[in-house]
Amino acid sequence: MQHFKLCSLLAAALLMAPLSGADSAELVKTRLAQNLSPISALPIVAKAQGLFEKEGLDVTVSNFTSGKQALDTVIGGGADIATTAEAPVTAAAMAGQPIAFVAGMEYSDVKTLTAKKAAIRTIADLKGKKIAYTAGTGSEVYTTELLKKAGLTAKDVTLVNLKPQEMLPALAAGSIDAFDTWEPHIANGKKALGDEVVLLDTKGVYSETFNIVVMQDYLKANPQIVTKFLAALIAAEAWVKAHPEEAMEIVSKAVGMKAEELKPIWNDYVYKVGIGPKQIDALKAHAQWRLDTKNHPPGVTAVPDFAVVLFPEPLRALDAARVNYKLN
Repeated sequence: MQHFKLCSLLAAALLMAPLSGADSAELVKTRLAQNLSPISALPIVAKAQGLFEKEGLDVTVSNFTSGKQALDTVIGGGADIATTAEAPVTAAAMAGQPIAFVAGMEYSDVKTLTAKKAAIRTIADLKGKKIAYTAGTGSEVYTTELLKKAGLTAKDVTLVNLKPQEMLPALAAGSIDAFDTWEPHIANGKKALGDEVVLLDTKGVYSETFNIVVMQDYLKANPQIVTKFLAALIAAEAWVKAHPEEAMEIVSKAVGMKAEELKPIWNDYVYKVGIGPKQIDALKAHAQWRLDTKNHPPGVTAVPDFAVVLFPEPLRALDAARVNYKLN
């Protein structure tokens, strides 16, 4: 009932006010906690191209190395808007955090980079190896799915919990045999270690989504800020598609990559502002994984009702066609 009332209030607020376009009034401030990576290309481009300002927003950006850190910052009150994957969203939903998932903005495959000397040529060869992953993220779910596909369990390997930026040094030092993570850490590893590493063929095992999440209280108090933020991302999406070379330059500079290094993996990222089957499937898959592995808060016995944390009203007010999902 509480969620229904909030949705109704949001719909009314969005109908009563203009949805985009800055006027002569002072820009409205909001704080973005962002995973600084190509997966955040849309907000990176929106900031660089002044698209937030065109919507009347002054967006202060704090950068993090994972979406979990970004969402934790928002939950803790250190920022207003987070870019984050489905893993932290599901964890927060299962913990009863009053978050509001307002849009997806990107999805891409998680990958595995291995040390050549470890002689890992197929996923079955992972048996007995030391594999790094990042706990609480899509990397962990991907690792579980990857082992399952290989007919292995966590008991058949040694799992090492590392931050993405810690994985390459560990692989170079020989303390792990492989690592499971997202780009650009895979590309960085290939560049740094060259012939000493091998990219395992795991395409299609697990796609991580990247999304926009706020707290429900913030959305209730600031529906227009959220709507304008999403409008800027939609404008960035169009700009990125129309100017891919320039977009790569902007993103590579922002994340500390060379454009020629980003170009080979650019098409790995699918940039689309929306809420659809891709986002819902990822949320449900991650929730089921938490149940299967007992990696969930005490008392949780089922996949959460994601209708409680999904708030499509701001995006629907901008473009109803971008909201296309069923929960059952």
